[in-house]
Amino acid sequence: MLVQIIVSGLIFGCVYGLAALGMVLIFKTTDVVNFAQGEMAMVTAFVSYVFLSQMNLSYIFSFTLSLIFAAILGIVLYLVFMKRVQHAPPLNQMVVTLGLFLVLNGVAGLIWGHHSASYPEAFQGEPIRIGGVFISPNEIFIVILTIILMLIFFFIFKYTKIGLMMRATGQDMFASYLMGIKVSKIFKFIWGVGAVLGGIAGMLTAPITFLSPNMMVDVLVMAFAAAVLGGFVSLPGAFIGGLIIGVFENLISYYISPEMKLVYTFLLIVVILYVRPQGIFGGTKLVKKV
Repeated sequence: MLVQIIVSGLIFGCVYGLAALGMVLIFKTTDVVNFAQGEMAMVTAFVSYVFLSQMNLSYIFSFTLSLIFAAILGIVLYLVFMKRVQHAPPLNQMVVTLGLFLVLNGVAGLIWGHHSASYPEAFQGEPIRIGGVFISPNEIFIVILTIILMLIFFFIFKYTKIGLMMRATGQDMFASYLMGIKVSKIFKFIWGVGAVLGGIAGMLTAPITFLSPNMMVDVLVMAFAAAVLGGFVSLPGAFIGGLIIGVFENLISYYISPEMKLVYTFLLIVVILYVRPQGIFGGTKLVKKV
């Protein structure tokens, strides 16, 4: 039973890790904590649902179109809202993302209603027994897709020119501008990629939690916890933090109480940050930008 709980937690952890990765990517490059990440993912999941249920498109085609929509949504939100406060104090930028959170949630409720809807799984079928663990075809899909995305993303970020520009912009925006990097375009690209990662997390979450305007609120909280656990500047740390959070909350839900999982999860975060304030994968020094 313990192994089953851990495996199930890792499945949820993959989703948390993807959502956290999008948050950390945006923060690492633009210094903005995007609290609208979950609602951007939720809207993407609803758009995907429209493609699937109302337009009767295939899952793969709907998935692809939804990711294009997510990228456009992220870019538009940056150009219309975040670019205007790009040089504002961090608190002002955070308030804008909280405002976007409320606006996107409200708009989704007006368009699609506040009732829950079932969202189809990518792969349906009976759970497969692997050793003593049961895992559904859709859960296998989540794991495989997450691994593929991680490999692709980390390769791009570490070994490509665009990845180098992203890292340089994150290190020093002004110096990057002087070196000829078009910082605004990098920020636009980052918001698009961050929205895509969140959108994938949203579409993977929808079959598990049902589709509703509030479906990503808990996921956003857990993704934020995962990002903090990983140091909030480490991309691998964000994903691994998601896996840790997923397993931990599953253990708490089973052995203590589902209602207490959020309390104990953040208690874990407090303890870890007390011992290691920069997070598990954070650097040895904390630098505050002024």
